[in-house]
Amino acid sequence: MHAVILAGGRGVRLMPYTTALPKPLVPIGNSHAILEIVLQQLSTYGFTSATIAINHLGHLIRAFVGDGSRWGMEIDYAEEDKPLSTVGPLFNLRDRLPEHFIVMNGDVLTNLDYSDLLHTHALSGAPLTVATAGRAAKIDFGVLDILDGHVVGFTEKPSLPYRVSMGVYGMSRKTIDPYPEGMSLGFDQLVLDLLDQQRNPLSYEFDGYWLDIGRPEDYDEANAQFESLRPMLLPERITERAV
Repeated sequence: MHAVILAGGRGVRLMPYTTALPKPLVPIGNSHAILEIVLQQLSTYGFTSATIAINHLGHLIRAFVGDGSRWGMEIDYAEEDKPLSTVGPLFNLRDRLPEHFIVMNGDVLTNLDYSDLLHTHALSGAPLTVATAGRAAKIDFGVLDILDGHVVGFTEKPSLPYRVSMGVYGMSRKTIDPYPEGMSLGFDQLVLDLLDQQRNPLSYEFDGYWLDIGRPEDYDEANAQFESLRPMLLPERITERAV
């Protein structure tokens, strides 16, 4: 099984932490880089290889990860000479990718079973599978249901559920075949393109732990919670392998 890890962003929202370090290398709990946790999890779930897309401070990621042997994986790199957004880096990798693989942001903390996501995607026949997490928006007002100018219902300060992308995807090589090398494309535009083609992506619904380290407050939350989360994010067999 193969994973593509997107680690080329500048981490603007996480400054000043990312001034000297790329976001995937910022430490969590003063002991592990985010990317280290991701690679340990992938290895435990049976992934034997990965490609890391790098740009901003990419030489630091190369120096930290190396060839991947520390995790029992074969790791290579795709270095961008210009920003290609989140899907664009894949277009230059087609010859190196298997039929099905996962693509993920390099700054995601979750206990998602990556192998089950990939297996589900491969069996589904969908062009793209999006790992989704549940969230709820709290409305601070009473909400009225209006029909023909009349109030027909009322809910006091409801909480409206919705699902969001976790930044982890099951992907098929044929999905990216129509796009030329060097094109900048984000997952948002890819999803819109697939919807226009009536090739609807699959939602892989996940209700476990997920935190996107995107803002300083998210990073602070991850550090505050890490010791209690360690057994979940780094099960004993992973910790033993890393020592």
